[in-house]
Amino acid sequence: MESSTISLMSELRKTPLNALHRRLGAKMVNFSGWDMPVEYPSSGGLIAEHKAVRGSVGVFDVSHMGDIRIGSGKKPGGALAAVQYITMNDASRLAIGQAQYSAMLYPDGAFVDDVIVHRLGEDDFLLVINAGTREKDIHWVRANTKGFDCVVEDLSDAHTQLAIQGPRAAEVLQKLTDADLSAIKNYWFTHGTVCGLRNTLIARTGYTGEDGFEIYVPSDAAASEKAWNQAMEAGREFGIIPCGLGARNTLRLESKMALYGHEISEKINVWEAGLDRYCKMEKGDFLGRAALEQAKAAGLTRTLVGLEMIDRGIARDGYCCCNKAGESIGVVTSGSPSPTLGKNIALAYVPPASAAVGTILYVEIRGQKCRAQVVATPFYKRQKKAAAPQGAGGN
Repeated sequence: MESSTISLMSELRKTPLNALHRRLGAKMVNFSGWDMPVEYPSSGGLIAEHKAVRGSVGVFDVSHMGDIRIGSGKKPGGALAAVQYITMNDASRLAIGQAQYSAMLYPDGAFVDDVIVHRLGEDDFLLVINAGTREKDIHWVRANTKGFDCVVEDLSDAHTQLAIQGPRAAEVLQKLTDADLSAIKNYWFTHGTVCGLRNTLIARTGYTGEDGFEIYVPSDAAASEKAWNQAMEAGREFGIIPCGLGARNTLRLESKMALYGHEISEKINVWEAGLDRYCKMEKGDFLGRAALEQAKAAGLTRTLVGLEMIDRGIARDGYCCCNKAGESIGVVTSGSPSPTLGKNIALAYVPPASAAVGTILYVEIRGQKCRAQVVATPFYKRQKKAAAPQGAGGN
């Protein structure tokens, strides 16, 4: 879950930690209209940041993400009914304090956005949305919940959101909070005092494939910098470093986590994206359900696969996938060297007949057709400790 549009532009939105990132010497880029750090050269850059999260711990500023609260109206039940209608997962299964991966769909079954739904109360929900789709999502939610007895609030600018990620994340955050982190399972959350800031939302979620937490502190610069600096100090013994969006992208790619505008978009449906395990057709009517039924009956014409390059070359977003005859059969959605695996990997949409593990495809790279092999995904899956709570990266 995330959206990307990176380029160099002016008049960008800034998170409350923007000045801190610049003091740290971060390389800043336009990410979906936000001035965001892509890497920190003083910490070793993207590869060092990626390896820190895989091996120990790193911290990300993800305050560009949006937040929508859907609360109860005059009578209880309206918020749940609204969430059930505008999202594809089954929010009724959530206990208070639990979260789930889900998505909002257009009537044709394609993606408005993917979201994380948190159940704050019996009839009270928080949807975390992508930065690049903030305004669109908020308009979509307001427009499609008008017939429900609920209250919709845009809380996107109310919080600074920090992601503390990696196998040492719990040890770092435990120093800063009175909450018992060992009691928080994967995709559950609680409220507690963090860095002296009361009623902070603490969620065991993330976008890296590692254990980790996302915390929501007040959005003023002083509180934001206090939380960041104390997290860095608490993680000093574990070699914590600040991490930018470059490492966030390579981490999520290794773990096959969807990126809006790449693996999912307004032109891709749930079945094609391989996200059917999060789509609960049996729960009743929801936006996009009828179209998904028709699409399932018609069968897939493309499906998302993992590729590992055999020949030299990096399969980048938008590159053409070909068969042996040189005919175009698909497209790469995301591609990068994998710092963990030491290989060049990618995700691509191809016909189901070309999706079997072991199939050899060709990626056109600068006019050359380079061999790639379909491999099982996720490319990387962390080893969970038997006695430890599960980490982020699931439903």
